[in-house]
Amino acid sequence: MEEKGTKKLFALIGKDISYSFSRGYFADKFSNLKLDDHNYVNFDLQSLKELTNRILENKEILKGMNVTIPYKLEIFDFLDKVDPQAKKIGAVNTIRIEKNGRLIGFNTDVFGFQKSLEPLLKKHHKHALILGTGGASKAVAYALEILKIEFSFVSRNKNGDFLTYDELNTELLSKYFLIVNCTPLGTHPNIERAPKIPYSCINEKHLLYDLIYNPSETTFLKKGKEQGAAIKNGLEMLELQAEKAWEIWNK
Repeated sequence: MEEKGTKKLFALIGKDISYSFSRGYFADKFSNLKLDDHNYVNFDLQSLKELTNRILENKEILKGMNVTIPYKLEIFDFLDKVDPQAKKIGAVNTIRIEKNGRLIGFNTDVFGFQKSLEPLLKKHHKHALILGTGGASKAVAYALEILKIEFSFVSRNKNGDFLTYDELNTELLSKYFLIVNCTPLGTHPNIERAPKIPYSCINEKHLLYDLIYNPSETTFLKKGKEQGAAIKNGLEMLELQAEKAWEIWNK
């Protein structure tokens, strides 16, 4: 699994994650820093039950892990301790492994999303729609709270205060000028897919943000741009949260 000579191993936990840029990002980082004894691999798991064996196989050198879809919520059951902010958010995407083997969970998605979004915000971006209700959406909601932007979740199924896609109309979209896609719809290789929102109601006042970064312009973003909206993909968020994770691993 790890290359020969590895003294410090880091990994991405997820399912069907061959598309992920994280491995390449950290490979470049280690190369630039001349950290020849560092390596970053994918733990591509069909079930999180497989994680225990992966950790045991690499227990002498494994120092930290990132967590992606669909395990940001389920991972809590494997952790010895969770950072207070991550606990409040309800999702973990970064794990530090202590010398005694304890797994400590953190969330760096909030930092990455907030810092990448802030430069694009305008005065009329006071309300946001969050498409999807998984782990990433919880980090987005937390960041929006920090930024004092009111938000509503949009789900496929009616659940409490959540909106459904069928409820989205011109009236709603004339209030919610920030729309954040936290679903995997449109990720490579299924790039033609997109959340079912009324794109004809989008205009130049809207900002569409997609957490997906592969492809760089998803169908969701393309449809928004065609209507005059500002768009942003999740690559900068990935880079910012990765740097924050690196900071956490090295504390």
